[in-house]
Amino acid sequence: MRGVLIELRPLREEDFEALFRAASDPLIWEQHPEPDRCKREVFQRFFEDAIASRGAFAVIDLKSGNIIGSSRYWDYNPDRREIEVGWTFLERAFWGGSYNRELKSLMLDHAFRFVHRVLFRVGENNFRSQRALEKIGAKLVSKVEPSAVDGSGSGNNLVFVIEG
Repeated sequence: MRGVLIELRPLREEDFEALFRAASDPLIWEQHPEPDRCKREVFQRFFEDAIASRGAFAVIDLKSGNIIGSSRYWDYNPDRREIEVGWTFLERAFWGGSYNRELKSLMLDHAFRFVHRVLFRVGENNFRSQRALEKIGAKLVSKVEPSAVDGSGSGNNLVFVIEG
């Protein structure tokens, strides 16, 4: 998937070092249920889960050609025609609007070719991500216990939805 600012391509094993460099800033994870994901051994688990999911993408800045983050599809439910988008992060230099908006737009446009609903799970204390989802039109629908899928720490998740 390609936009004006970024390209999304499937995440590959050889992307580990570049993605870890993008993820090594502790401020990226300060509101996340797993705030120590900036540490190599913790990020390694995240990366391995991303590869195993077979739905993870490297986010590549088209200007520099560098990997600046990641996102993924998860938990496709063909009967309910829904999928989850999440585990998204970008380097701080790319926060604040256009990059995340384009990332979500590319993923939503692709997903809505196959599903009617896209879900997002966000830690209840991750206010930045909650605001970012609200900016793209996601609506809060529920509060749930944390999923162990990504090995995250503690706290509940909020579930947001966008219907296509």
